[in-house]
Amino acid sequence: MIKSMTGFSKVEKSNNNLNFSIELKSLNGKNLELNFRMPKYLNEKEIELREIFRKKIFRGTVSIYINIENKIKTQTFSFNNEIANTIYTELQNTRKELKIKDAIKIEHILKYSDLFIENSSINEITNEDWAFIKDCVYAAIEEMDLMRRKEGGNISNDLTRRLKQFSDQVKEIEKLGIERIPEEQERYKEKIAKMFENDEIDEQRLQTEIVLMADKLDISEECVRLQSHLKLFDEYMKDKSPSGRKLNFLMQEIHREVNTIGSKSSYTKISHKVVNLKEDIERIREQVQNIE
Repeated sequence: MIKSMTGFSKVEKSNNNLNFSIELKSLNGKNLELNFRMPKYLNEKEIELREIFRKKIFRGTVSIYINIENKIKTQTFSFNNEIANTIYTELQNTRKELKIKDAIKIEHILKYSDLFIENSSINEITNEDWAFIKDCVYAAIEEMDLMRRKEGGNISNDLTRRLKQFSDQVKEIEKLGIERIPEEQERYKEKIAKMFENDEIDEQRLQTEIVLMADKLDISEECVRLQSHLKLFDEYMKDKSPSGRKLNFLMQEIHREVNTIGSKSSYTKISHKVVNLKEDIERIREQVQNIE
């Protein structure tokens, strides 16, 4: 079953100590990219968090927003007097250099409070709280995964329909190719007969024309390979493991076979159908880019 790389989830839970919220946003990406925005005191847990996500998500750009509020500890502050004194001294020096008569007041210093006031409301996470946080993270991943599976189901239905139409067109092209053979044989017979009208026959050119004729008359090999690719595509979609990269590679092979049919056949009806196939390939490729 295929999954989309796009998804969203938000989980908010509380225990005795914490109010916890996590929001996940996932977009398309060539590989797995995890971007965390969370309180600094969780930085030491980032490696473990990344491992949790890697076991559940394989491709996509995932943004993780984590917010924690402590329900028990009251918010406290501490001053770094050394930094505050440095700021005061620098302001005094600036006042003298600019010949400002007004005195330096406390409100002037407080404008730089982010440099010397330290918030010490939460400095560490207990084992009990960390277990609670991980449960919330797993819940958020599962909720987002549910959305990715649902969107993947919609993509799968669309691809199944498009692949059926694609396969039917390939069958029509193969049939047209077979019907075209007698007419093409007659055309090449006339071309070769003209070559025999001359007294001298270029044997090398004759052999080249025969080989070219045989090659251009037969597109069945390409059609057979296309049907094989389409069958493999369907198997990849049903595979439980992530198949986005495999499907993307397979689309390149399908495109190559269609190009070969277009270059080999000069029959207008086949050329028109090849154009349609190329349009279908682009639509299918756009969907494949969304698959994990």
